[in-house]
Amino acid sequence: MKRKQFTLVEIMIVVAIIGLLAAIAIPSFINARNTTRKDACINNLREIDGAKERWALATNKTTGDAVTNGFSDLVGDSGFLKATPFCHSGGTYTIGAISENPSCSKSADGHTL
Repeated sequence: MKRKQFTLVEIMIVVAIIGLLAAIAIPSFINARNTTRKDACINNLREIDGAKERWALATNKTTGDAVTNGFSDLVGDSGFLKATPFCHSGGTYTIGAISENPSCSKSADGHTL
């Protein structure tokens, strides 16, 4: 009994199709990952802003005041934030004054509130 085997042309066509699908899928995956990181950063900025507002109410601060000890005032026993938030794209957060929105060092990439 004779076995039918794949020819070199058939194998090359399959490899070319897999390569084409990968060339289409990989950029989309990278774009989706960057969008998700940006959205997570914006949500962190919202959480920081809310914690800053709650801290200001609890400590009788006005809009021009700033958080005195940075994240140590907002995280931990105070209960305003459970943990120090971090930007998944490697940015750093600046809390700022009560009347200002917190910011991320990756704001040029759309990481803004």
